[in-house]
Parts: sequence; C-alpha cells; structure tokens
Amino acid sequence: MATLETRLARLEAKEAADACLVRYLDLCDVPGPLADLDQIGALFTEDAVWEGIGPEYEGKFGRAEGRAAVQDLVGGYLPPVDHFIRNAHLATSGQVRVEGDEATGQWLMQQLSLHRDGGAELLCARISVDFALARVRHQPPTALIRHFRTQRLFAAPLDTAALGHLLS
Repeated sequence: MATLETRLARLEAKEAADACLVRYLDLCDVPGPLADLDQIGALFTEDAVWEGIGPEYEGKFGRAEGRAAVQDLVGGYLPPVDHFIRNAHLATSGQVRVEGDEATGQWLMQQLSLHRDGGAELLCARISVDFALARVRHQPPTALIRHFRTQRLFAAPLDTAALGHLLS
C-alpha cells in the first residue's frame, strides 16, 4: 500500500488537474470572468496542443500547436469577437490518473450556447486532457494543460422563443 504522503500527493495532483480544467471552462463562458486572453494562455504549457477530434470537430477546430496558437484559436470564439451572446460549460466529475509529473483526465462536458446570429444549441463533448504537473516541496502541485482534445458526442438545436430576454 502506498504511503499516506504518496496518496495525498496523488489526490492533490488530481485536484490540481480538475481545478485547471474548471478554470479553463469558466474563462470560456460568456459572459464570464475573462479579462485578457493571457488568462487562457496561462493555463497551457508552452508546447501545448489543442485539437478537435472526430468527424465533427476535426474539421471545425483543427489542431493548434503552442501556447500562442491555442490562445488565438480559443480567443476566436470569445469577446471581443462577436460569436456568443451566452455560452455556459458544465463538466461532469472527471476521471484523472496521475503518473509522476503527469496527469491524464477525461470529462463529459455539456455546453449551452446562444449565438449572435440567433441560433442556440446544446452540445455534449468528451474532453480528454494531458496535464504537466509542477511540484514545489511542501506545496500542493499546480497543473498546466499539455494536450487538450475535444470530441463532439451530441448536438441539438434549442428553441430560441423562450430565450428572447437574452437577445438584447
């Protein structure tokens, strides 16, 4: 059986990975707390990869390599770009596996979006993320996204008749 210290370190690493993903999704909400795209970039390693996978997302999002490219790709959907009126991300509890200074996690993500063009949709995607863990002695670890993958599993339009109050 692993020592108590080893078990605690693994739990703290899982928490760091989960917190990093939750912060990323929070910054992608509209309206949301994003003040500067550098907040997004700060969650990724310098050599990060962000990619859409599967038939729906491979062509739509493609693959961005490097922190700056990831920041540009994600920023293309966030204010001041006029893409969403409202956008909210909800994630299930993730399954995170820790091996040394790396963690790998998977979540199901639900996204509710109201687009500037008047359309609205409900999406469900599988999010798979590889994290780099940074450890400082006697401190909880921090996690940065090394490889982010999103795969659409489900999409359905939403009736916008009941959303009129959000359009102004």
